[in-house]
Parts: sequence; structure tokens; C-alpha cells
Amino acid sequence: MEITSPTNPRIKNIVKLRERRHRDREKTMIIEGYRSLSRAAANGIYPRELYFCRDYFLGSNEDSLMQEMADQGTTLIETNAAVFKKISYRDRPEGLLGLCPYFRKGLDDLELTQSPLLVVAQAIEKPGNLGTIIRSTDGTGADGLILCDRCTDLFNPNVITASTGMCFALPIAEAQTPDTLQYLKDNKITILSATPHADKLYTDVDMTGPTAIIVGTEQTGLTEDWMTESTVNVRIPMLGKADSLNVATATTLLLYEAVRQRQAKKSE
Repeated sequence: MEITSPTNPRIKNIVKLRERRHRDREKTMIIEGYRSLSRAAANGIYPRELYFCRDYFLGSNEDSLMQEMADQGTTLIETNAAVFKKISYRDRPEGLLGLCPYFRKGLDDLELTQSPLLVVAQAIEKPGNLGTIIRSTDGTGADGLILCDRCTDLFNPNVITASTGMCFALPIAEAQTPDTLQYLKDNKITILSATPHADKLYTDVDMTGPTAIIVGTEQTGLTEDWMTESTVNVRIPMLGKADSLNVATATTLLLYEAVRQRQAKKSE
């Protein structure tokens, strides 16, 4: 199948999928770019439809990925450059865009190790921040991420891009605050909340045991429920004029401190 007209109904539908309400109604996400699509495929997630334009290909591996998807039942649809430019949400298209069904997981889907390390991200608003948090959580080998009181859509195309497709590899559960708090308590996981107003520095707190790092919304931070129910509150020292770090940056620092402590403990 080949599409050459930008007014084709399929093309119009893809453009609408940029809006969250349309994605939610169709229960369909957009996955664009070779890296994101290949990471989705590596985790058994294949699009129903894959739109491609060879004029935008950046390498020589696209055809093998397309063949793998076709073998899994994906419909391949070729477009010309003008049509693909219309459906792409990137400044520099790569010539591959897939439409994939939603998938959602809950707390019971998480598989915890003996001394789990989790991130709980409450009501994160910006797709770029959520994507970076996903990438850092995976990069530190954490057990998973809990999206609490969901604000930004996990299936926002910018989240997928910012996570470099790791949203398909990392265990991610969605839940509300009361259920998440109860889950952490039931599993005897230390609740470590990050706030600029805490007395303890993050480097002075033991993270070698079962730990959940809790971070909050960009504007107001964590809600009172998390502040009062936390096992310990920690802060990252701010030596300049700013009073706090970007939430994704703060999450990354906390995660790698946990990794540092755990590696040091293993080497003792």
C-alpha cells in the first residue's frame, strides 16, 4: 500500500493522534523513529501499522526492522516525503512511524528483587521530564517506575522520544497515591521523598535496602500525603541562587547515589 495524498483519511487520523483525547479514544499511540520502534520490537511490542518513507531513512537497518514487523503482522504503508512530513512530529523525520495499541500495567505487574529500587513519580507535567525519568530509571537498573496520579500521558509521543524508547523496556505501573503508599508499606519498602525543605542530605541516607525514591510535580513538589507518610525526607544541596533542581535531574542524582551505595556495599 502507498499513500501519496495528505488528505488521505489514514493521514488525517494520524495527525489527530497528536492530541491526547484522540489517542485515548482510539487507545492508540504513535511511535516514531528507528530507535524507539526497534526497542519496542525488542520487547515484543509491534505496531498495527507502520508508515515509512525511504527518502528520510538515516541508515541501512530500516528494512530488516520492517521485515521483522511484517512477520509479526504489521501492515506496512509507504508514503511520499510530503505525506510523511505531515504525519511526523519531529523536526527531522527518520522515515518510520508506527501506530501501536495502548498497554497499561498496575502495581501487581511489578516484579521486585530482594532489595528493590523503585521510582515513584507523582503528577509529572512535562513529557520531556517524564521521558528523562524513564531513561534514568532504566539506566540505573531499577526495578521499575510507578506513575502516581498520572498527569502527563505515558503514550505522549514526546515521552516516548525523550525516553529513547525505554518506556517499552522498563516496568512501568500506573496507580493512585493511596494504593501506591499501601503497596510500598506492604512490601516493606523505605519511602524516600525528595524535597528542598528536608533537613537530611540525600548522601547521608542509607539507600542500600528496599527503597522507593519519590519525586513530585514540577511546580509544587510532593503532596502532603507523601510528605507525612514518608520514611525519610531528603534534599539535594543547592549552593547557588536556585532553590531546587529540575525534577528529572534530581531523580537521576538520587538514583545514581543509590547505585553508588549499593555497589560500595557489595565491594565491602
